[in-house]
Amino acid sequence: MPGSLFVISAASGTGKTSLVTAMRRDHPTLAVSVSHTTRAPRPGERDGHDYHFVSAAAFAAAVAAGDFLEHAEVFGNHYGTTRASVTDLLAADRDVLLEIDWQGAAQIRRLYPQAVTIFILPPTLAALAERLGARAQDSAEVIAARLQQARADMGHGKDFDYLVVNDDFDQALADLRVITAAARLRTPQQSQRHSALLRDLLSSDL
Repeated sequence: MPGSLFVISAASGTGKTSLVTAMRRDHPTLAVSVSHTTRAPRPGERDGHDYHFVSAAAFAAAVAAGDFLEHAEVFGNHYGTTRASVTDLLAADRDVLLEIDWQGAAQIRRLYPQAVTIFILPPTLAALAERLGARAQDSAEVIAARLQQARADMGHGKDFDYLVVNDDFDQALADLRVITAAARLRTPQQSQRHSALLRDLLSSDL
């Protein structure tokens, strides 16, 4: 399985989705798994592109069938990543990126210990509150609840391989590029990709 699996998590409003979108634009070969969710689409979101929007009953049936690599409940809605959206791509030497919460990341780490996990932090809690308010999609009560949940979510950042602070967007994106490039050059992946070269180098007579 030479492809690299990347997991990016963050508290709501940290700018994770914007960073992932920029990474996809820069690296068209990077496969971003589209999660399933029971929540309603937000303005501008497209089914099959941003999420697979499904009913609670369909989601529960998929869980029962063992279709998900990971799934979690966040703010009363369910999210999950299907096995089929990940395993075939990795086997074909495609790098796969999962944009999921810390609960799902913990499940992925158990299944794929070699996965590279990245947690995105806001520069300050005040900046996070401002970003959440700028969405103009939630009430003050909902924003307050999201901020409280954000504190809890950020406490799990210590469990990830890398922490990236999204203060300056371009710098945060550059940090992610460095991480993904280095991960692809790890010895286990390179050994599989270049097995013929290694055999030739180690067995040929001078």
